[in-house]
Amino acid sequence: MSAKSPFKVFSGTNSRYLAEKICNSLGCELGNMNITHFADGEFAVSYEESIRGQHVFLVQSTFPNSDNLMELLLMIDAAKRASAKSIIAVVPYFGWARQDRKDKPRVSIGAKLVADLLSVAGIDRLITMDLHADQIQGFFDIPVDHLYASTIFAPYIQSLNLENLVIATPDVGGSKRASTYAKYLDVPLVLCHKTREKANVVASMQIIGDVKDKNVILIDDMVDTAGTITKAADIMKEAGARSVRAIASHCVMSGPASERVQNSQLEEIVFTDSIPYSLRCAKVKQLSIADMFAETIRRVMSNESISSQYLI
Repeated sequence: MSAKSPFKVFSGTNSRYLAEKICNSLGCELGNMNITHFADGEFAVSYEESIRGQHVFLVQSTFPNSDNLMELLLMIDAAKRASAKSIIAVVPYFGWARQDRKDKPRVSIGAKLVADLLSVAGIDRLITMDLHADQIQGFFDIPVDHLYASTIFAPYIQSLNLENLVIATPDVGGSKRASTYAKYLDVPLVLCHKTREKANVVASMQIIGDVKDKNVILIDDMVDTAGTITKAADIMKEAGARSVRAIASHCVMSGPASERVQNSQLEEIVFTDSIPYSLRCAKVKQLSIADMFAETIRRVMSNESISSQYLI
């Protein structure tokens, strides 16, 4: 697209790698923005070029730490005060999404709070991908374009040419997502039922279905400490699976995750690049979502259908 198009793309600090790829795909330059840090940890955002009357796309995943979210909020506020025509938050990974309901007394609903913060700050639209729960879209009173990484993952799975393929989910909560893949690929679905002692600690897990002599692909939306996904892979191998791979949209990979993946029965684990992954693990592979987001931005600007680009 021409650099004279009536929109500009800007990026927060830790999502710049992705924003640059998106701009390359769009054929435009990444906008010039300055983030000044103070000695006490506070920071300020300023646009170093005019955005008056422009459609402004702000690329920033809100993964931990919370500076990424705060940076996005300041970017939105600065754009609004600089008379941008519209402000579109491009948030490939929407943080705090696991806090989408009151699952016990006296807890916060973090996903709703983040939605309110973004809305009050002044966004006109949100573009995100593979929310932990689809209903989080209902926390917003603005348009939400919810993209699916299946557009990237489905062709990759098909390129593996695996015989006796089985799609599996490491917990029952992800059964809808895994079922969609299984139907599209026309292969069986296997479920894992897990119980937790506490957050990030799996107590037990049982397989529901047959994996003997099968090539299994586990489907999930994110991998945090990798406790669930690696335990599922190990149990699948014990049950006679020929091979086990995993596919997840968001590469959170905190704490001991990389070591667990490396020492597990997983052949490989494939993520998108919605979150930067700096640690090196031979079994981790990342596929870029830049072209998908660039196409979505193009369609938003030309008022074309977003859903028609989904495979499943």
